[in-house]
Amino acid sequence: MTFESLGLAPALLRALAENNYTTPTPIQIQAIPLALAGHDLLGGAQTGTGKTAAFALPLLQRLVEGNKPATGPRKPRALILVPTRELAVQVADSVRSYGKHMRLNVTTIFGGAGMGPQVDNLRRGVDILVATPGRLIDHMERGTAKLDAVEILILDEADRMLDMGFLPAMKRILGRVPAQRQTLLFSATFESQIKQLALEFMR
Repeated sequence: MTFESLGLAPALLRALAENNYTTPTPIQIQAIPLALAGHDLLGGAQTGTGKTAAFALPLLQRLVEGNKPATGPRKPRALILVPTRELAVQVADSVRSYGKHMRLNVTTIFGGAGMGPQVDNLRRGVDILVATPGRLIDHMERGTAKLDAVEILILDEADRMLDMGFLPAMKRILGRVPAQRQTLLFSATFESQIKQLALEFMR
């Protein structure tokens, strides 16, 4: 099994080759074709199984293939929700690396950092927003993060977000993104709260 056989675009294959990625992992083999086809999916994956590429590659391809709005500053078309600032930085770096031959803007917002630069980045326009729930809510309340153009929503390490008490924040955020969207949820475990979340917010 190769990345070519999963139906990925040439720009992504080029970036993968430059990063010396040759063989997809099991989660990538299963998730990428389904995500490219526009399905919602639940992925059971530990850290280190290649799950970031399993959602980042189809996300990049779908945004490039989709029509971009022509006017005004760009609002996030994809939102990746993660539990910690460390993971936010890591995921954003991976997305930039896979998408380096595509003209898409990636921004991170997380707590423990100044609001000012984050507000500036959001104002300049962003295609892909990687955020922790608490700080995203802060931006939503200030009106600096608008989620009404989100086409693809990723919940990464959903079990850790629940463990950290982010369920109310996650529900608020899920209530603010358009109902017509694609949702991918990744978690190492599927406790009842995650199943409930999936039933409520996924197709």
